[in-house]
Amino acid sequence: MKNIPDCTFFFLAKAHQKAHGLLKKELIPYGLTNMQHLILEGLWYQEGTTAAELGKLLILDKATLSGIIDRLGDGGWIEKRPDESDKRVFRLYPSKKANDLKKELIELRIRGNDLLLEDFTMEEKIIFKRLLRTLFLED
Repeated sequence: MKNIPDCTFFFLAKAHQKAHGLLKKELIPYGLTNMQHLILEGLWYQEGTTAAELGKLLILDKATLSGIIDRLGDGGWIEKRPDESDKRVFRLYPSKKANDLKKELIELRIRGNDLLLEDFTMEEKIIFKRLLRTLFLED
């Protein structure tokens, strides 16, 4: 490992691969991708949001979000309902299937987080998450 360049981009990419791989493997039995899981969690916290609002919350572009929402709908994970005041707008809700698995799927993500950071001290975990948030919110 001594020949690895001291490159932040490289380290972030490898950390992303490791984190993504951990969760991806755990989601296979549910037929969900990491992004689909992220969107479900977003809907569990902001049920009835529009796709535009969800995209803003999760910092996802419209094109990416649209396809994922369609696949979640096709898989029976979410429901699209017309907005009562503007029938052109659809609001997104987790389905009964999603809500029945909510606790299990959130616990799965939490276990993944814990596994990813298992070699960190509590102080390192706090600092690491704070630094990631700072990078994430810089824009």
